[in-house]
Amino acid sequence: MNSSVFVDTSAFYAVLDQDDNNHRKAARTWTDIIGQDCGLVTSNYVLLETTALLQSRIGMEAVRVFQSDVVPIARVEFVTPELHAIGVAALLAASKRKLSLVDCISFEIVRSLGLEAVFSFDSHFRAYGFRMMP
Repeated sequence: MNSSVFVDTSAFYAVLDQDDNNHRKAARTWTDIIGQDCGLVTSNYVLLETTALLQSRIGMEAVRVFQSDVVPIARVEFVTPELHAIGVAALLAASKRKLSLVDCISFEIVRSLGLEAVFSFDSHFRAYGFRMMP
């Protein structure tokens, strides 16, 4: 596999939190992705969401590790005002309480880049037709 993989907050978090229920699967998948030289793609909204989650649940050391060891190896797609508006429209159209704006924007990024896989533990990606890893 030489294609890029979109990485969602749930995957970043599971990789970094050893107490997360998905940590073992996440660590194996992370190792596979890195070993296969797949490009990692995420968004600045996912980075914001992940940073806030790590900070509140684990602490600042996890944020430091994330910022120094993980973020630099990912290609970050920055959300434009237009992309934000598309995500808001999708969120309002879906009208699902558990679906987030970050998810809706992530879906659009994955589609627009033609990515084949998403590293995530969020079932919304599967429900919207994306191939999930693991």
